[in-house]
Amino acid sequence: MAKYERIADDIRARIQAGEWQPGDRLPTETPDLTTHYKTSLNTVRQALGVLAAEGVVDKVHGRGNFVRKPRKLVVRTNERHQWEKDRARQSEEARRQTGATEHDTGLAVSDLVFSAVFDDEMLADEELAETFQIPLGTRLLERTYRTRYREEDEPFNIARSYLVYDMIKGNPDLLDPTKEPWPGGTQNQLHTLDIELDRIEERVTARPPTVEESEELGLKAGVSVLILRKVSHSTDGRVVEVSNVTLPGNRTEMVFMTSLTRW
Repeated sequence: MAKYERIADDIRARIQAGEWQPGDRLPTETPDLTTHYKTSLNTVRQALGVLAAEGVVDKVHGRGNFVRKPRKLVVRTNERHQWEKDRARQSEEARRQTGATEHDTGLAVSDLVFSAVFDDEMLADEELAETFQIPLGTRLLERTYRTRYREEDEPFNIARSYLVYDMIKGNPDLLDPTKEPWPGGTQNQLHTLDIELDRIEERVTARPPTVEESEELGLKAGVSVLILRKVSHSTDGRVVEVSNVTLPGNRTEMVFMTSLTRW
């Protein structure tokens, strides 16, 4: 193990032991850390770089290195979809009490800041046309959602949802971003159109983030994003919604539970 890795391990262990609390400033790179570890400034900076990439510390230019406050973890299980379906036909009062983000984070509605941007003039490209089984250039509604914890600056994810415009135009409220966040989410919105979901297919891949994604999600070097592709099928066999969700790999836990038939 290289010396900078041993130093990183020691600093990490001291933070975990409570020697420094979230928000505390670490000792100076020089002379404090270089003297304590009897090493060069470059080696100390390498160690701190490892910890910054892990999200353990933040380097603030001109001020020093600080123990990073843990970001709220998002635990997303495949059971959330049945939970959403069970809520879709509840009263509006009941649906307003909580939502999918609250379900995944344990937070309350009042803890969240939500934003929605709609584009009702988007045309289906080849990929979306093939997924929806519609002609190329069919009019879609693209919805982009960002939700963040009120005590944090970055959203939990960036979610882009696509619906066929002609399928949903019968309920004008679904075209209005000011109606968001919608109590009961997409499954309740589809319920207003007498559409019931039969199954949801999800595919998860990972890749390095773009520059824009790193900035918006607050990602450090070395942190990947998870790309969740969600395709919702109705009981009559149609694809009725497609979503692409970009999730930060350092604060997202994906949990898949599969019930097995007993022998």
